[in-house]
Amino acid sequence: MAKKEVTDLSVEDKLNALYQLQTALSAIDEKRALRGELPLEVQDLEDEIAGLSTRIEKIQNDINEFRQAVSQKKAEINEAQTSVERYKAQLNDVKNNREYDTLSKEIEFQTLEIELCNKKIKEALVRIEDKEKELQVSEEAIKNRKNDLDLKKSELDEIMDETRAEEERLKQKVHELEAKIEPRLLMSFKRIRKSARNGLGIVYVQRDACGGCFNKIPPQRQLDIKMHKKIIVCEYCGRILIDPELAGVKTEKAVVADEKKPRKRAIRKTSKKDEEEEELG
Repeated sequence: MAKKEVTDLSVEDKLNALYQLQTALSAIDEKRALRGELPLEVQDLEDEIAGLSTRIEKIQNDINEFRQAVSQKKAEINEAQTSVERYKAQLNDVKNNREYDTLSKEIEFQTLEIELCNKKIKEALVRIEDKEKELQVSEEAIKNRKNDLDLKKSELDEIMDETRAEEERLKQKVHELEAKIEPRLLMSFKRIRKSARNGLGIVYVQRDACGGCFNKIPPQRQLDIKMHKKIIVCEYCGRILIDPELAGVKTEKAVVADEKKPRKRAIRKTSKKDEEEEELG
């Protein structure tokens, strides 16, 4: 028998395929729910570690810059001290007051430069000390976060190992079912499922109401759903509606109807002796 093309499927087949797809997707959602917040916690820890790594790199760059500044200021001090010694030596050879005043001012200027450089060095050393403390705190923090990440990843991997095989099987089933459904209908179903709070894109009728939003469905619309002649959506939530019988779900009404079915009365065969005993009685 030739395989039916996607476009050749009846409405009943389409609804059945959609409901099977929903069941498989819901099962995958349940598997992922077992992981709880672990994937998010792992992602948050990875982001935090990345942020701390960037922060540590910046602190180290700052420390290097302050150390370079200290080296530069020390070099400027040596240069200034050399100038002071040279100017002091030149004072012995001055010929007039003007030269003396000029040399004295240069000596004073270079001395102030030395004092300013020493001040800058002290400030830089304080900043280096602060940055090294900050670096130590950050390195301790990243160490703790990495330990937490290892534990969370180990826990997540353990859960993943338990559910991976079943999830892969469900994903394969989803892939096969999606291939049966026409693209436009599949796209609509995915859009409905994405906007639905509980991830249900197709639901069956429960107690004369939508199984997704629980709003009442008019009798005529329920009849249309049972007929399987066209795709019908809930006018309140937009979910696709399917007849419970087609979905393979036994509703309370069906169960009650089964319980109320008249039972055949048992006819007890009586012997001649029994009949005689009844007559005598």
